[in-house]
Amino acid sequence: MTVPESGSVSYRCGFVALAGRPNSGKSTLINRMIGQKVSITSNKPQTTRMPVRGVLTRPGAQVVLVDTPGIHKPRTAHGQSLNAAASEALHEADVACLVIDASAPYGRGDAFIAQSLPPDSVVVVTKSDLVGPAAMLRQLAAAAELDFEAYFPVSGRTGEGVDALVDHLAGRLPAGPALYPPGTVSDAPEAFWVAELVREQLLKTTRNELPHSITTRVTDYEWPLIRCEVVVERPSQKAIVIGRGGSTLKSVGTAVRSQLPDGAYLQLAVRVDKNWQRRPRASR
Repeated sequence: MTVPESGSVSYRCGFVALAGRPNSGKSTLINRMIGQKVSITSNKPQTTRMPVRGVLTRPGAQVVLVDTPGIHKPRTAHGQSLNAAASEALHEADVACLVIDASAPYGRGDAFIAQSLPPDSVVVVTKSDLVGPAAMLRQLAAAAELDFEAYFPVSGRTGEGVDALVDHLAGRLPAGPALYPPGTVSDAPEAFWVAELVREQLLKTTRNELPHSITTRVTDYEWPLIRCEVVVERPSQKAIVIGRGGSTLKSVGTAVRSQLPDGAYLQLAVRVDKNWQRRPRASR
């Protein structure tokens, strides 16, 4: 794909931030718009813990999509840092999108997030594949009271309505040169991505109450050796993550390695730090 030169007045480039309640479908939608996985997903709230940028380069525009942590009522310093990261990403974006889950009642959480968005924001009602036309219309009608600039019903899972949304967002971006070379789909460092893949697998395999107590970080990255540390809050949680005879940790490692380039050697270790959520910089 050829990107117009930086002096081209016809090219558009900018940042689009997606905000919404936890589990509203932001990550799945961004992966669909990019065309490949750039943000981990799960059915657990607060899966996204820091803004993740996906890059969509197309003729005439480069759209930098920013997946933000779900905005919620925080109970820890970690939760406060998630909200702050989301707010900062929205403040810096050229276009803001409010993502609303069609399969959940429109509520105070959605309205609270909407208050912090500019009037030219875009409302995206996701998970159209999970509800019928009547339920989608009710959700769109409820969101219409916000009087934002545009409204799009979509499904990140099936792709329904996504092309129209991308066209609209690209047209809203300011004129300017591409920020990333063609072929770039994310600016996340490789070490960050590996740690996220480990956490994604743990979200899929551990109990509902445990994911919020887990963080991951790569401590050594010298290809092909990658060492990743899993941090939990209590010894009992360490035992769950390791599993009987190391079974859970082994299955996590196998699943992550299948998503890495051939030859990767991944080592996983588990450590207890009861205070990690009180130190926002320690969280991922």
